[in-house]
Amino acid sequence: MAHARAAKATSGLSPSVLGEAWMDWAVHLAASPGKQMELMHEALRNMQAFWTDSLGITRPDTPDDRRFAGERWKVYPFNVLSQAHLRNWQWWQDAMTDVHGVASPHEDLLAFVASNVIDTVAPSNFILTNPDVIAATMAERGQNLVRGATNLAEDIARRVGAPHPAGPQPFEVGRNLATSPGKIVFRNALIELIQYAPETESVHPEPVLIVPAWIMKYYILDLSAENSFVRYLVSQGFTVYMISWKNPDAEDRDMGMDDYRQLGVMAAIDAIQAITKAPKLHAIGYCLGGTLLSIAAAAMGRDGDDRLASVTLLAAQVDFTEAGPLRLFISESEVTLIEDMMAEQGYLSSDQMAGAFALLRARDLIWAPAVRDYLLGKRGNAFDLMAWNADATRMPARMHSEYLRKLYLYNDLTEGRFRVGSKAIAVSDIRPPIFLVGTEDDHVAPWRSVYKLHLFADTDLVFVLTSGGHNAGIVSEPGHPRRHFRIAETPHGQTYRAPDEWLAQTSPQNGSWWVAFSDWLSKHSGPPVPPPPMGTSSGRYKALCDAPGTYVMMK
Repeated sequence: MAHARAAKATSGLSPSVLGEAWMDWAVHLAASPGKQMELMHEALRNMQAFWTDSLGITRPDTPDDRRFAGERWKVYPFNVLSQAHLRNWQWWQDAMTDVHGVASPHEDLLAFVASNVIDTVAPSNFILTNPDVIAATMAERGQNLVRGATNLAEDIARRVGAPHPAGPQPFEVGRNLATSPGKIVFRNALIELIQYAPETESVHPEPVLIVPAWIMKYYILDLSAENSFVRYLVSQGFTVYMISWKNPDAEDRDMGMDDYRQLGVMAAIDAIQAITKAPKLHAIGYCLGGTLLSIAAAAMGRDGDDRLASVTLLAAQVDFTEAGPLRLFISESEVTLIEDMMAEQGYLSSDQMAGAFALLRARDLIWAPAVRDYLLGKRGNAFDLMAWNADATRMPARMHSEYLRKLYLYNDLTEGRFRVGSKAIAVSDIRPPIFLVGTEDDHVAPWRSVYKLHLFADTDLVFVLTSGGHNAGIVSEPGHPRRHFRIAETPHGQTYRAPDEWLAQTSPQNGSWWVAFSDWLSKHSGPPVPPPPMGTSSGRYKALCDAPGTYVMMK
């Protein structure tokens, strides 16, 4: 209970982790006179540059930073302030890194903390030091600040549980989100299975199962009609099924990773085969859903279950040793604190999860919206991906604990310790060909971490590296402007290429990776046949209701 109270006070961040990192850094810095002299010299140079810029002796460089990109930031004194901030930020990065003897995880954590602390006092965050805010305030006679105060009050009220305004919202599930026609053909305690209606007279005989992440609602892959991954696959002649996860609450606290495998992936496979009578199917997993799919596919390979025609993993990791900035939040102390917090309420709330993700990109997800909403008095234009991002879900206590410990903390999956049933599984037991997608700007599943599947897979593997981030890189429909991707195949038995070597040897192509994926999926499918029925005529897999179903509506 004491740990749970502490976790709430610190938003789930363990103070002991930061204390340990700081002590490691402070002790080694105290014993590094050379580093101290370097920092003193850099501080003196920064001070000299500030005064020469201020007195007009030198001209500040144009900052390569979106916060200070406007023309008004090039005028004195705002150009001096922006440069001073950037020099101060860099000084703290230099102070926290390259200290002889400090553990690398501690360096990374302190550099991250220093970056966020310094960014809180950026001149762009304050009325009197942001020329864009000053100009707006003068032009509107302060009405921007009045609107900003109203926006702040609305956001605070929403955080403490005030209801959303009555009437239609810009984006709503079933109205202009998740609108691909289909039926709920199966429901259990954890999932609803959606079967999407065909759009072509004939379809490939192998159906496609999509396993989305349960950290967010499934419709990231069925957003608006023009950028729906589901609708695109259906239009290409595939029969598509999607898992829609239940939004768990306290009564689901004992749901574990294997429940998600059995009640999710395996139950869906059984249902699809009962409906379509197809001996094999294609499986696609996105983010955490891809990690879960890799576990299920490895267990199926171990047990001689050959029902998968192919496995596709979208921005999904199987090895977590280089899992990017999220590893800053994963340690024994941190996981223990989260477990204590979940033990009291039975789940990890969406707010607690969203806070950690926001910290990873605080400039874009915290400070930029704050300046726009509260100082300039503007609301950002709503769009489908933002609406989906705000529709977060909870994490059952047992499942989230197992996920953090077995995968992030101990890396059991690729080190041969992850057990399904009574025996361990190995990623090398996945036998069907694999289509793997990473995104260039992914801060959740960095592409080099995703690429590490090459070290463990023992089958044909196609790797795609696409432009964009963790979400926007996957939702990359044909016709989307300024999109490109790289693609190369590593046949079974071919020698390994390091990720940077692969990058240098693989030329980019303009356009959407969806087209290349559809072609690859078609090559691993049989000739077209008449579409299967929408569920069975009776029994367990009879259609229950129209898509998107009921689980996606759970708040």
